[in-house]
Amino acid sequence: MSRVEDAIRKAHEAGRGAFIGYLPVGYPDLDTSIQAALTLARNGVDIIELGPPYSDPVMDGAVIQEATQHALANGFRMRDLFTAVKAITDQTDVPVVVMTYWNPVMQYGVERYADDLLAAGGAGLITPDITPESAGEWIDASVRTGLDRIFLAAPTSSDERLDLVLSSSTGFVYTVSTMGITGERAELDRAARTLVERMRARGDVHACVGIGISNADQIAGVVEYADGAIVGTALVKALRDGGLDALAETTRTLAGGTPTTRY
Repeated sequence: MSRVEDAIRKAHEAGRGAFIGYLPVGYPDLDTSIQAALTLARNGVDIIELGPPYSDPVMDGAVIQEATQHALANGFRMRDLFTAVKAITDQTDVPVVVMTYWNPVMQYGVERYADDLLAAGGAGLITPDITPESAGEWIDASVRTGLDRIFLAAPTSSDERLDLVLSSSTGFVYTVSTMGITGERAELDRAARTLVERMRARGDVHACVGIGISNADQIAGVVEYADGAIVGTALVKALRDGGLDALAETTRTLAGGTPTTRY
């Protein structure tokens, strides 16, 4: 069992859905981003999701784009990602996965990226803009290193696409709650529940829902039917507006939505 799957299992055994928290690396600076990730781990997050800044973040909403552009302007370099992962994993057992666009991985070298992430203590990759049939080199590298490969499923995915995503993913499937970019929404699209039901009908899967989840009530709704909830924008806003103390408070509040009677 992967570290990611183990974290989800432990959350379920404790009567909770898994809470996955996203933050960009290098925001507002590298050292603070490391402390921010540790703040997540110490206040209820089961899996840390780190996003290396990228110049063309097509899936990110305004808040995350602003943060990643700030990090790039401050001089973020790819090597800083592995420095951050190592510093975090040296201080917590909470698994760290990287959510990255594919071009930086290709530029760095897929095998080298996998090796450096493994050496830093990382647990896997979420790859939003590459599909399994185009990810052969990464799948091979993940098999060799034991890193999890987390692909996305969307409400528009065909049954054939779901079969491919489910058979290719390890750790969990990133289940897109609604079509569009990341950010807070007043109501989650009911399509997420239907999508999870479709995936479960096709096999055993850990489905964690992301995009648009911003408060504890929404998390509570998601964990009624999914294995976990993914939050990004609300955490980035807390860090931006109130620093580490506000981030800790927001994380604890969001974690209050994870208890469920499903397990």
